[in-house]
Amino acid sequence: MLLYPSVDKLLERVDSRYSLIMLASKRAHEIESGSPLLLDNYKSRKPVGKAFEEIAAGKVELTRIEK
Repeated sequence: MLLYPSVDKLLERVDSRYSLIMLASKRAHEIESGSPLLLDNYKSRKPVGKAFEEIAAGKVELTRIEK
């Protein structure tokens, strides 16, 4: 269960739950592949938790490409 950061706080940064899950999933895969971490301290030990923390901190953002 996701307790920190709260879903409400995360949705302030991303426009939909679907976009939030896609962004966190992509970032978690990057973390697992050895991408540098963007925060100094994390509450979570798991990559997806770290991804959510980075999103809440504003270090990872969703960029939309206009067609």
